[in-house]
Amino acid sequence: MPVIHTHVSVKTTQSQREELKSLYGQAIAAVPGKSESWLMCPFEDDMPIYFGGTDSQSAAYVEVNVFGKNIPRSAWENLSEQIMTALEKVLDIPQNRTYIRYTATEDWGWNGRNF
Repeated sequence: MPVIHTHVSVKTTQSQREELKSLYGQAIAAVPGKSESWLMCPFEDDMPIYFGGTDSQSAAYVEVNVFGKNIPRSAWENLSEQIMTALEKVLDIPQNRTYIRYTATEDWGWNGRNF
């Protein structure tokens, strides 16, 4: 049950979101036991994002949430590299203007109940 929620300061197109969704689907495999089959990808674009006191360049804030615990740091590092590379490639957002926040939890609801 992974979610990669992307907030970006630039406007996106349907094809860009589709490309990011596909790249994220490949990237999520960096987290043990996770795959694209359960991946949810909400996108929020054209948001004012100030980084270092300015909004003069594009920026991104990404939240990655997964069901589980004890995720190896190496998985998060691998995922950071892939997500930032995807954002730079598809939306031209510099990696040094991107933050990613990771959360793993055992409290996860789906289909009217919790796992």
